[in-house]
Amino acid sequence: MAQYVLERQQFLPIPLAEAWKFFSTPRNLATITPPEMGFVIRQPFDEKDAYAGQRITYTVKPMLGIPLTWVTLIADVEAPYKFVDTQLKGPYKRWWHEHSFESVPGGVMMRDRVEYELPLGPLGDLAHGIFVKQKLQRIFDFRTRTLERLFGAGEKG
Repeated sequence: MAQYVLERQQFLPIPLAEAWKFFSTPRNLATITPPEMGFVIRQPFDEKDAYAGQRITYTVKPMLGIPLTWVTLIADVEAPYKFVDTQLKGPYKRWWHEHSFESVPGGVMMRDRVEYELPLGPLGDLAHGIFVKQKLQRIFDFRTRTLERLFGAGEKG
């Protein structure tokens, strides 16, 4: 069983406080998730920024339009610089996602690091090569384009 890593970074020409406010609000996840994923928050939660111990229950349709319940836990928060979400229930054997934000000249450098494992041993590894890796890349590509549309594209420095 393999552990996989997805890393992305994106410059956003906005202040650190604005980036934190947007990304630490769970409802904004729907905005940056492709519509075909069918992302819907299911469990009521408070409207506070992300905080350690916060649980979010939602439905996604990762494959063939089949709805799946995903429960995440905000495991760590260091506002306004980073937060980590982990999967409590969902399609992965393990999911750990760190979102970090660094103030840089002209805006913020946002970084994502996702460490994940798939269930089903060798079958999960095969699925990763056939479609899971590409699906995650497309989700993060959509996110990049959406953030450019929302906040503008810019070059660091």
